[in-house]
Amino acid sequence: MQFDKGLVWFRRDLRLHDHTALHRALVQCKSVLCVFVFDRTILADLPRADRRVEFILESVRELDSHLRRHGGGLCLLHADAAQAIPKLAKAFGAQAVFANHDDEPYAISRDAAVRGSLSALGCALFTHKDHVVFERREVLTQAGQPFSVFTPYKNAWLKKLSASDFAERVIEPKQGQLAKPATDAIPSLADVGFEPTNLHDLGIKTGASGGAALLKDFLPRMADYGLARNFPAIKGPSYLGVHLRFGTVSIRELVRAAWPAAQRGEEGASVWLSELIWRDFYAQILANFPHAATRNFKAAYDRIAWEKGKRADALFAAWCEGRTGYPIVDAAMAQINQTGYMHNRLRMIVASFLTKDLGIDWRWGERYFAEKLIDFDLSANNGGWQWASSSGCDAQP
Repeated sequence: MQFDKGLVWFRRDLRLHDHTALHRALVQCKSVLCVFVFDRTILADLPRADRRVEFILESVRELDSHLRRHGGGLCLLHADAAQAIPKLAKAFGAQAVFANHDDEPYAISRDAAVRGSLSALGCALFTHKDHVVFERREVLTQAGQPFSVFTPYKNAWLKKLSASDFAERVIEPKQGQLAKPATDAIPSLADVGFEPTNLHDLGIKTGASGGAALLKDFLPRMADYGLARNFPAIKGPSYLGVHLRFGTVSIRELVRAAWPAAQRGEEGASVWLSELIWRDFYAQILANFPHAATRNFKAAYDRIAWEKGKRADALFAAWCEGRTGYPIVDAAMAQINQTGYMHNRLRMIVASFLTKDLGIDWRWGERYFAEKLIDFDLSANNGGWQWASSSGCDAQP
């Protein structure tokens, strides 16, 4: 299907390369306008100094500059996305809007509203898989049901994988194909209602260039990942979590980096690939079992009697503030409070401590992580907390 004009709506995919929605728009449309919306509905619930907003702003500035090198640019809006996208599509004269899938509950309801408004304008909304390798119901049990245990899911994922699943979605705009936005203005943090953080002091690399630099740094270390990832005090992880969250790297690019070495039996690459598969696993859990976003995956665990009252409040405050008296727990909480990052092994420790030692409901800890983590991703955060509390799909006993 071909269109005269199309809109590409960037969301959690802030890069120009290997981008499915942009690839499809360039194939199907003569003229393409790119847009990102600082969604007031999402921003309203965030603290005024939030590293994620600063990361996003820096990343969209870079994306805009990359688009301008190809003759286009990024239309940046601060608005309610559900209203702004149809309004912009109408003003541009678009017959189609292209975006990548987002299976979080708010995104699903927002996209449904956008789809309805666009339909009334005679404009189509096309969404594509991009954030994961396999999604929704692509990997199923022999009975045709979604997996709820990781190891058989991983085995099925690996069996299903072919080169086409992680092939690059090439971005090659023709001369003049990318439309220029009506204004060159890029909002400041203050313009969208936020304050500066310590993002730059921490040396956090933003944008697609930041993701590429971190990947380049990690590849020589990938062989040691299987062991090095277990020690929070050494440089073991890839530190790409925030870039996966906001799509400043492509998941397919990471699989392309890991797959050949994993095929050769290299342990580090195999373990890292397994971590990427965990990410797909939790994403399909959220998509197929949306109740897990707010409730125990297994209903039997609704009977857990979590601590409540003043004592629970005091214990939780001590945990949040790193005042438990357990050095590794307190160090981990200092790390998340001061940097917005926590090593994965420390996430397991503090989650287990909060739920199993203090008897505090996992949802309290999940909410705290959601507020603090710069790489917060609902499906992975929820999955990790339910795993640690033993209430989840494939839970720690």
